[in-house]
Amino acid sequence: MTAIMDKSEATKHIVSQRIRKKLTWREIAEEIGKPLAWTIAALHGQHPMPEADARGVGALLDLDEAVIESLRTQPYRGTFDNPIPSDPTIYRFYEALTVYGPAIKEMIHEEFGDGIMSAINFTLTVDRRPDPDGDRVVVTFDGKFLDYRF
Repeated sequence: MTAIMDKSEATKHIVSQRIRKKLTWREIAEEIGKPLAWTIAALHGQHPMPEADARGVGALLDLDEAVIESLRTQPYRGTFDNPIPSDPTIYRFYEALTVYGPAIKEMIHEEFGDGIMSAINFTLTVDRRPDPDGDRVVVTFDGKFLDYRF
């Protein structure tokens, strides 16, 4: 029996097949009936996929069993090869959280009390907002507030 494919290798194969098949991430998400951000994250190895979803993506992208198995395995979430991301888009979020993270934390505590925003009970959307000075990217993190309890 062979080992399950590493998630980073599976991701490379998935991205290649998506491009070859000329499918958008949105089309894949719609095909399996899951939110867009969740689907992309799962196909980049950040969520385990239920078997039916993994098989659906497998059929859509002509993935072999090793990739489908990898989609179903529990990931090590939030891991990067480098501690500070170098991709410009990802780095800007890192930069924004480095600059505004303490302010966001203070605003959450002032509004809600001692606690955190869940990244488990969570949705993420990315929208375009037209602006005369150039279209704006609107990213919304929508997480349940979890209070610290003693």
